[in-house]
Amino acid sequence: MPCDEVCSAAESAPEIVILYEDEDLVVIHKPAGLLVHRSYLARRERFFAMQMTRDKVGCHVFPVHRLDRPTSGVLLFAKSSEMANMLCQQFASKAVEKHYLAIVRGNMLQGDTLDYPLKQEFDELGDKDVDPNKAAQEAQTTYQPLINCEIPFASGRYPTSRYALVQLTPHTGRKHQLRRHMAHLRHPIVGDTTHGDGKQNRFFREHFGINRLWLIAKRLSFIHPRTGEPMSVETELEPEWLTLFDAFGWNDELLSDEPNLLIAR
Repeated sequence: MPCDEVCSAAESAPEIVILYEDEDLVVIHKPAGLLVHRSYLARRERFFAMQMTRDKVGCHVFPVHRLDRPTSGVLLFAKSSEMANMLCQQFASKAVEKHYLAIVRGNMLQGDTLDYPLKQEFDELGDKDVDPNKAAQEAQTTYQPLINCEIPFASGRYPTSRYALVQLTPHTGRKHQLRRHMAHLRHPIVGDTTHGDGKQNRFFREHFGINRLWLIAKRLSFIHPRTGEPMSVETELEPEWLTLFDAFGWNDELLSDEPNLLIAR
């Protein structure tokens, strides 16, 4: 058997977990590193959340929003084009609430809403015909620090390293919005190789042995398109988050559904 076939056979599929399912919808937990659907930018990829969800539930599914490849968490699909269109209208009218958790560089002492327009980010191939001088689009993100820490390890020119766990709520859906907004606030999300801090990213990889973007779509709230009932689907943190919380001196008792600023000591 050729080498590439051996390697391909040895590659195992990532695990997706169904968080909610009915006759109209399915909500999964997408692991970090998994693309939502096929893309010309990743022709060699074998696994996609859309196809894996389809195979798991036994019917075609329609994406109504997306998560960046390195972002994990709650991802919603519809089981029909009709339901998909109704859900897309909710996203377009900003009726859907999205709540994320992120670990960022530095301590944060108060929350606010950032209203900072973002220029469109272009792909060299897919956006080659788009005007690069297009005006910046409105973008708003509410951020709320939940807990801070300082650990006695240098990760640059400072003798210690400071981090914060932050709840992020985007009110618009621009490309890489949360990552770009946190970078604008000088609190880049750890593990962001595009807009983040390379020294911090390297420190996390080497010190904690975990290489990922520390951003998770924790909760998604919307109106069920058939029943009209409010829906709220939340996922659990992956094990590596809890490993990091232990290293930072954080624990589950310090975290609640309501934002609180707690200083770990």
